Amino acid sequence: MGNEFSILKRDIKNMGVHAGDHLLVHASLKSIGRFENSARIVIDAFLEVLGPEGTLLMPTLSYLTVNKENPHFDQNETPSCVGALTEFFRTRRGVQRSVHPTHSVAGLGKEVDFFLADHLNDHTPCGPHSPFSKLKEKAGKVLFMGCGPKPNTSMHAIEEKVEPHYLLGAPVTYQLKLKDGQLIIKDYIRHGFKGFEQRYDRLIPLLKKEDYRKGHLLAADALLLKTSPMWEKALLKLQEDPMYFVDRVGHHP
Repeated sequence: MGNEFSILKRDIKNMGVHAGDHLLVHASLKSIGRFENSARIVIDAFLEVLGPEGTLLMPTLSYLTVNKENPHFDQNETPSCVGALTEFFRTRRGVQRSVHPTHSVAGLGKEVDFFLADHLNDHTPCGPHSPFSKLKEKAGKVLFMGCGPKPNTSMHAIEEKVEPHYLLGAPVTYQLKLKDGQLIIKDYIRHGFKGFEQRYDRLIPLLKKEDYRKGHLLAADALLLKTSPMWEKALLKLQEDPMYFVDRVGHHP
């Protein structure tokens, strides 16, 4: 498999990922460097470190292609719009995917049913049945590889607890095609953010040093967050200042 596999396993362990962890990964595949079969090697390294008691999760979001103009989601076929690694993982044998038109999650491992099976019950992208909300119930972790903390979808789940005025947009009626071919028509409220940009980097100064770890995975900068303190600190801050994690577009204080 090559030297990259061994080095990557070492780097993942050094980041604080352990056997039996339940891990949500946001990643830029190109950030780790160019080598043959890089997507497969990255996935295999994470799975080997997590072991049979752990769970690997990745967002397979489709909000760019599944929208008001094209309100059709296919659990088997709709591609992920958030990077090559997530699309590779989504199509890997044995990987399951939650049902949501814009914010689905793919997973493999011990607790995959717990994290994914109930996402269909939500009416927003990151509600209480979503993997983004459920991760904290298992003391999960979120890892960012080469992309920084900006694409922290878990923060949307926290924002949905407070519902700041920028968060939710208009409802859309979607057609969902499940993996068994069943069709469901369902209304969802999409996220809004019109006129605002997300600033989830502001979470880090709120955390204690033991709540996160910075390091490297091969050539990529990496950040690991524990979900329990992330939820605690971010929710308190949002209740105090609902605009803390956004800036108006074009405004950088």
